[in-house]
Formats: sequence, C-alpha cells, structure tokens
Amino acid sequence: MTDTALLAPLDSTRTARRNAPRIAGTATAFTSNRHSQQEVAEALTEFADPGFARFASTSGVEYRNLALPLHRYPTLTGFTEANAAYVEVATDLGERAIRSALDAAGIQPDQVDAIVAVSSTGVAVPTIDATICSHLGFRPDVKRIPLFGLGCVAGAAGMARVHDYLRGYPDHVAVLLSVELCSLTLQRDDKSIPALIGVCLFGDGAAAVVATGAERQTPGADSAPRVLATRSRLFPGTADVMGWNVRSSGFKLVMSRDVPKMAEDHLGDEVYRFLADHGLTTADISTWVCHPGGPKVLEAIQGAVGMPANALRHSWESMREHGNISSASVLDVLGRTLAQRPADGSLGLMLAMGPGFSFELLLLSW
Repeated sequence: MTDTALLAPLDSTRTARRNAPRIAGTATAFTSNRHSQQEVAEALTEFADPGFARFASTSGVEYRNLALPLHRYPTLTGFTEANAAYVEVATDLGERAIRSALDAAGIQPDQVDAIVAVSSTGVAVPTIDATICSHLGFRPDVKRIPLFGLGCVAGAAGMARVHDYLRGYPDHVAVLLSVELCSLTLQRDDKSIPALIGVCLFGDGAAAVVATGAERQTPGADSAPRVLATRSRLFPGTADVMGWNVRSSGFKLVMSRDVPKMAEDHLGDEVYRFLADHGLTTADISTWVCHPGGPKVLEAIQGAVGMPANALRHSWESMREHGNISSASVLDVLGRTLAQRPADGSLGLMLAMGPGFSFELLLLSW
C-alpha cells in the first residue's frame, strides 16, 4: 500500500471535521414529581409477585421523574385523558429544555432555522413543536421536522438528521428536541412481562440539543464538539422486536427478549464497518455516548464492541438517576459527556437502538 493510500482515511477525516456541524449546547428538563424505584413500582402496578420485586430492585434504576403526581395515575380513565396530559406536560418540558439549550449555546430563539422534534409516547396534531416555537419566539419561517415512532433510537436518529440538514445548510442553526413521557403509556391491567419491565425501567423527561453548521460563527464554536459522520442500519423482518401495539386503551409495550441478543449478534460488525469507512478502529474511540436501554442491553453493547470497563459510566448514571427516558436518554448521556469534556483531538461514538429493529451511529470529535 502506498503512503498516499495510507493517508487517505486521515485526510478524509480532516475534511469531514472542517465541514462538520457543531454541538453548541444541550439541556434536559424534568418535572418535580421525583420518586424512588420502590415508590414507582408500588404505585404503578398491582403486581406483587416477589420475582417482580427482585427485578425492580436490580433494574439499575434508583429514581425517576414522572409526568404526573403518583396519585393521578390510578385515576386516568384511558388514552384520551393520558394523551391530553402528554400534550400539556410535553409542551412545558420541551419549552424549558430548548430554552436552556439555547442559553447554553448563546443563541437567540429567532436565530433558529430548523427544529427536529422526536417523540413516541403521545400524539398531537399539530405536533407540540408548533406551540413551542410560538412560545419561544422562533421565526415564522422556521423549518419544522417532527418525527414519530422511532422510539429509543430517536435521540441518536434525530441528531443524525440534524447533521444531514446542517451539511446542506452550513450557515444555519438547528435544534433537536426529544420529549418522552413513558409513564403515561402504562396500562394497569397489563400484567405481561414487557409491561412489568416498562414499570421498572422507563422514566419521563425532555432533552434538547442546539447545533450549528460549519460556516455559522457562534461563541465557543472553535472548541465545540463536531458530528463527523452518521450511519443508520435497519434489519428487515424485525418489526416485532420492539415498539407499540396501539389499541383503544393506548400504547401497549412490545419488548422482545431478543433485544440484547440483537446487540450481541449485530452491533459489533456495524460499529467496526462504520469506523473502518473512516480509517478508524475502536481503539481510536475514547468516548462512548450510548443509550441506556437497560442493564442487559448495556452489558450486551459493551461486550459486543469490546469497550473498556468504565466506558459507559455516563449511561449507567443516567439510567440510575432517571431510568430509561426512551429517545431523551442518549441526549442526557451526551450532556453528561460534554460536562466532563473529553480531551481535544479525541473521538467519540454515539449509538442507540430502537424499533425497526434499527441502530443509529454517529462519529463525534473534540
């Protein structure tokens, strides 16, 4: 192999960095309804089997914030009332998350050119971002890109679509909003294993990311982390692995026991190929921004990719403090990662999995 061939991947990465969108600010928002795992498990289910109690105590979740006070859940009459609560709470949390992320980025609301909004735990037409844009003072010509149904993968997928948009409009500012109120989908008459996992694992909250194109000059732009490249992977014939079974009473959780196995069997190859396309290996990755899908999922991901022992510490911390907030979780992990800034020149990989069955991968740099 010639010296020129050896330098090609490195040159490609340098070019990608020059043209890469930047992450200018992140934020999360939660309600004040914060409870321990035991309080949530006792209040949101009538299932008292000792095995369930043991699972609740070993799920990796210690605390969660919920959309509503605990006493409200037994009185919810069905999907109509739960969805109305979703619209009210999601709009409030989304507005707070975006406002905080804009403040962190030093960007004014009327400077935002596009907003990608992801959620899979409630339905609204117009989507909640329309109301939020008006409340925050976004321009009337802001481009709205609402995405529904991507589930847990949507935080990473939303970041990837923001990357795509800003590559096409390098002087623009884009906002990603994720709002997930998982507790409003729980159905007390559902005693299935997936439903009980949901009671023990999922939480509520919102997260926002402000990103800028490579040609947009903002305070701190030169030191902001960049999104160099993305990859999406959809596996045919796996639609029944994860998602919702939508029925008259609302969203019934579908969660196959094959989810960790999908990571064990497929994630490693996807990561290796993605990095190889950029002349990299996992040894070049010092930072891992991973969706905390649950203890078995995190263990499967770590084993599949061969990460160091503490590589997913932010993911475990996010899950312990807030549970699995579906698409918002990986953005919470991103925020924790940025708060303990990796060294200049280091590379990171952001990854999540979700319904489809699908993976989303993003290559980051500092």
